[in-house]
Amino acid sequence: EVYHLEEAAIGGHPDARLNLGCIEEDNGRDDRAVKHWIIAANMGHDGSLENLKLVYREGLPASPQIYREGLVSKEDFASALRAHQTAVDATKSPQRETAERFWREEAARGDG
Repeated sequence: EVYHLEEAAIGGHPDARLNLGCIEEDNGRDDRAVKHWIIAANMGHDGSLENLKLVYREGLPASPQIYREGLVSKEDFASALRAHQTAVDATKSPQRETAERFWREEAARGDG
């Protein structure tokens, strides 16, 4: 499983980065987990940004000293947040917004 996640991450799949980060965290390699989450957040992945926010504010449950050790500094978090917003903004277009509005209306009517 890890091999395929690594291949997907190399190919630019942000969900794979999130999952690899979680695996690294479970294995006690918190610094590597944070790196995976930063990369995924930079690609616009919401879940990874949420993980970084949690680590920045509270540390990881298994190792609450993470923030004090500087694995996610204020600058690291701010940089990831800016990159995340840039990636999200890059995916916006009038066509996507029209499609989203259409599907929301369809779902509200119960047709979708």
